[in-house]
Amino acid sequence: MFYQVWLLSALDAVKVSPLIDKVGDHKDFKKLLRTRTNVLVLYTKTATSGDSHLKLLSDVAQTVKGQGTIAWVNCGDSEGRKLCKKVKVDPSSKQGGIELLHYKDGTFHTEYNRPTTIKSMVAFLKDPSGPPLWEENPEAKDVVHIETEKDFRKLLKKEEKPVLMMFYAPCKSSFYYLFVFFHFKVLAGMNVHPSEFDGLKQEYSVKGYPTFCYFEKGKFLFHYENYGATAKDITDWLKNPQPPQPKTPEVPWSEMDSAVFHLTDDTFDSFLEDHPAALVMFYAPWCGHCKKMKPEYDEAAEILNKDGPGVLAAVDTTVHKALGERFKISGFPTVKYFEKGEERYTLPHLRTKNMIVEYMHNPQAPPPPELSWEDKPSSVSHLGSEDFREALKKKKHALVMFYAPWCPHCKNAVPHFTTAAELFKEDRKIVYAAVDCTKGQNHEVCKQEGVEGYPTFNHYNYGKFVERYNGDRGVSVTNIH
Repeated sequence: MFYQVWLLSALDAVKVSPLIDKVGDHKDFKKLLRTRTNVLVLYTKTATSGDSHLKLLSDVAQTVKGQGTIAWVNCGDSEGRKLCKKVKVDPSSKQGGIELLHYKDGTFHTEYNRPTTIKSMVAFLKDPSGPPLWEENPEAKDVVHIETEKDFRKLLKKEEKPVLMMFYAPCKSSFYYLFVFFHFKVLAGMNVHPSEFDGLKQEYSVKGYPTFCYFEKGKFLFHYENYGATAKDITDWLKNPQPPQPKTPEVPWSEMDSAVFHLTDDTFDSFLEDHPAALVMFYAPWCGHCKKMKPEYDEAAEILNKDGPGVLAAVDTTVHKALGERFKISGFPTVKYFEKGEERYTLPHLRTKNMIVEYMHNPQAPPPPELSWEDKPSSVSHLGSEDFREALKKKKHALVMFYAPWCPHCKNAVPHFTTAAELFKEDRKIVYAAVDCTKGQNHEVCKQEGVEGYPTFNHYNYGKFVERYNGDRGVSVTNIH
């Protein structure tokens, strides 16, 4: 009882938020790390040496509530001294008599060495392994960082120099650091991913990230497009800004020099009649996994064309849609084996040259496919490009997991996400939804929502983006309300 009264009075003396855990005992410290997965610990030399940090961390704790934990260890009192000795922390050797250490999943992760500001600390705790904020990077010191639409309008109104504005969403791309200083131009950046900037995105046709807009005397002239993505490319373009140049059209696979037979709606059946053993890859030109597989498929085709047995063919289902519908192609690439004109097997595991050649020498039924997440009964709502917007508009809270079926981290997250969905299945205002970014036209939705890796979790309020969830992927994904 005495300890509790003392603790409350100590916390009150420095006006520390009750959300900050004051820890002194080593057992309590170990329990904290065992039960919390994302913990930032402030170690102080004395009870007062961390006052300024504690006030700041009180605000941080409020902002990251449910996503991260702030703890405080005073190495100056008798109990805290023992704890600090056991964990080998000595804040007295540090400037200001404080040390900030981060613990992830029960173990030490890293020393916090980013700016001691609310914005930087919140960003760190929401994504401890992520990149620093753009404005934290010394190379971006000459970039004007815009926070609000009001500031954006103010910049355009008052700035006499030309402005190149980059509208972006937070990601791990180093692309944000490519800017170099131009004394006769203003380079600015603005995170417009939150839903409050939907009007701005529509006004300047921001359909993906990053989008560059060039202004002179406050007026938008054109986008920076298709001129390259290096600092030198941007520098050269700024010397003589020009409208977007047309993209160099990609040469279709069917027009390249290839040992693969490219089939159409008209030639498909007759080709299979003439080739009793054929492997057919159904693909879409935009599909990244198809592009990765193409050189393997080409090399395998060369080998088989020389020595056999069988041949390799391909169908662009974005052009030859009848074949895509006939064989119910819903994801890319889809590889099917045909024997004497009849479809025998679908082979999702064939992706490399050696595997393809080996299979054609000994074609056989693949192991029974595991049910896809979408096909398994659960309380998760599986959405696609056709119903994504409408479905989210009806829900006060929606946590959406953007994923790829092959992604190991996604597979690990699925059971936890499914459990969370089950807990809230009776609440009509909340939905846990999932989008397979590899399926059909879903890739467009994923691109628009700023998805650059899997899994990505976005929180929406009546269809409007609220924030990206970067917390624990275990049971704490239930904390969206």
